[in-house]
Amino acid sequence: MATNIGMIDSAYFVGRNEILTWINSGLQLNLSRIEEAASGAVQCQLIDMTYPGAVPMYKVNFDAKTEYDMIQNYKVLQEVFNKLKIDKADRPLDNLEFLQWLKRYCDSVNGGIMNENYDPVERRLKVGKDKNLKASRSKSLEAIHLHNSASGDAAGLNKNIDLLKQCDFFCQGKSGVAAASSEVRALSKEITDLKLSVDLLEKERDFYFAKLRNIEIVCQTPQVENHPIALAIKKILYAADAQESALEEAQEYITQFIDNDETEEVADDD
Repeated sequence: MATNIGMIDSAYFVGRNEILTWINSGLQLNLSRIEEAASGAVQCQLIDMTYPGAVPMYKVNFDAKTEYDMIQNYKVLQEVFNKLKIDKADRPLDNLEFLQWLKRYCDSVNGGIMNENYDPVERRLKVGKDKNLKASRSKSLEAIHLHNSASGDAAGLNKNIDLLKQCDFFCQGKSGVAAASSEVRALSKEITDLKLSVDLLEKERDFYFAKLRNIEIVCQTPQVENHPIALAIKKILYAADAQESALEEAQEYITQFIDNDETEEVADDD
């Protein structure tokens, strides 16, 4: 059977609802969002359903709330994949893509027919993990959300999922996790630097705007508002864009004023 599924394969066009229906019906769960299956526990039991007893379910943590605990689940999954000689994906996959890949693989093993002899609830009960999975998943997501100070439904999970998809199951050993963590730190530093740059630019903008506003106020003073110099300055201030024509017009206006003034002085002397 083929385990190397290309990215244009129809497997990756299976919708979220179909994936959720497959998970809920097969494992007797009540998940409402794909993100609730981000910890790796669901993936472990899906493989256990496809190969009954192949996964040491006592090692699977259905209450995983931290990145570390979730990575341990994926390590269990990696060990099972090695034992069953299942090829890894040819690139890191996000949570939805991996579930799509996993559904295609499981369907290729069992022909798309659920194992009626497999009791997912009993398998969870045997290791004392049959708590309300939906509630535990929601709590896990909330913990991740707070840990990253992220916002939005799925946005708060993006960095964590990106980290999880770099773990042993998708990468080669611990170096993959370290590389992913390093990448997250580098991106966080880049965001911080960009925010500082924006703050400095905003302060500089406000500084020069205040100066221009002060110049405008002076030019609007009744005693000087009709003076050619003030009028020339306002031509520049009120120009619709940064074209040089505004500056040229202002300079020409001042030149004409000076020439007229000199002409009047010569006439007075005569």
